[in-house]
Amino acid sequence: MTIDTGVNTSDVIVIGGGTGGYSTALRAAGLGLDVTLVERDKVGGTCLHRGCIPSKAMLHAAELVDGIAEARERWGVKATVDAVDWGALVATRDDIVARNHKGVEAHLAHAGVRVVRGSARLTGARTVRVESAGTESAPGVHDLTARRALVLATGSRPRTLPGLDPDGRRVVTSDDALFAPGLPASVLVLGGGAIGAEYASFHRSMGAEVTLVEAADRIVPLEDADVSRHLTRGLRKRGIDVQAGARLLDAELLENGVRARVRTARGETRTVTAERLLVAVGRAPVTEGLGLEAAGLTTDERGFVVPEDWGRLETAVPGVHVVGDLLPPPSLGLAHASFAEGLLVAETVAGLESPAVDYATVPRVTYSSPQTASVGLSEAEARARGHEVDVDTMPLTAVAKGMVHGQGGMVKVVAEAGGGQVLGVHLVGPNVSEMIAESQLIVGWDAEPSDVARHVHAHPTLSEAVGEVFLTLAGRGLHQQ
Repeated sequence: MTIDTGVNTSDVIVIGGGTGGYSTALRAAGLGLDVTLVERDKVGGTCLHRGCIPSKAMLHAAELVDGIAEARERWGVKATVDAVDWGALVATRDDIVARNHKGVEAHLAHAGVRVVRGSARLTGARTVRVESAGTESAPGVHDLTARRALVLATGSRPRTLPGLDPDGRRVVTSDDALFAPGLPASVLVLGGGAIGAEYASFHRSMGAEVTLVEAADRIVPLEDADVSRHLTRGLRKRGIDVQAGARLLDAELLENGVRARVRTARGETRTVTAERLLVAVGRAPVTEGLGLEAAGLTTDERGFVVPEDWGRLETAVPGVHVVGDLLPPPSLGLAHASFAEGLLVAETVAGLESPAVDYATVPRVTYSSPQTASVGLSEAEARARGHEVDVDTMPLTAVAKGMVHGQGGMVKVVAEAGGGQVLGVHLVGPNVSEMIAESQLIVGWDAEPSDVARHVHAHPTLSEAVGEVFLTLAGRGLHQQ
């Protein structure tokens, strides 16, 4: 059974209600287009319900626990943590997620976006069949047609490893780690990218013994090498066993945990027993059952849908666009990049001139303790692209506010030699996620160190370390004289 054809025809159909999908829908509706959004779960997607928002809520709780320990050990404040009430912590997290979810639903309703619940399958270049459980009064099958554009925003799922099937208790992925029962006493984290580092950091704050295993020769391997080095130092200082250049050989499920054998970078075989094994080895695009072939679409060998035109994020099939985690690099698989992609596609479909997403200026953040934040090229990337560069670094402890925080960290700036354009800015330390916006503007506006050096940074702040590095690159600095 299908519903009335007139109701089923929209200017734009968006499949997937995550950040990329709902930003596309809201912007398109704001531009006067008739929009239908198809979502099989809850609008908000992985970021809102299983990723960014719940994990950052939990990491904030971890910061509070760490702050109490610092207050006692460093500042003489006689405070202790008697216990963590897991139920209360989860309730607060879920309340934050629920309020955000209601907010997204309200925005969509206010904008006039029609939301259809169910699983979508393409039946043509601009036609979609949506199937849901349905009721007698609400049919379970909807055939939809897009007059102008079809937007694919189905997101991604965690990758797993052969023989490590998640059970939600002993073996978990990043999608269900925060929803596993209680707090484990020990965790083995496989994967030292941003997600793995964040979960290792959270569990350590909550008192767990943590081993972090990364196959590459350093953790957060997509970041500047100095960022990796400083983050490794910070995590190890907190008691996390960081094993880079290491590989999982095998794992055995126990009644109340996992026993794994790990080959270290030195070629030694270590046995790690933990209550929980968290697999954080990346994410894979979700296209299963989507029926891409019916629309004349294909994927690359990694499962991504590759756009024909990156300036419009349009595929080889006219009128079919892609946003979010379905896109291959240089898209970054980040929620804020998906948001920008959604705006681009909506404006393009509406006939506006919209700037392409400049992925080089999209900031990257790891919300561990310490945090990392960066934008632009690493030193190695800049040199590999043929740039002659000037590089300056400064420890955060060189400024008074960095001493107050006492977590170490650094600022690193990569610029064209001789006072030329700033190519990259890299930060490690407390709260650097809140400092990266300035650097995003610096890199995005092709600023030179002298442009930044003439602006006065507030004292005492962590950001004055950023200002001092730019003063040095402009030949006016004090910290290296």
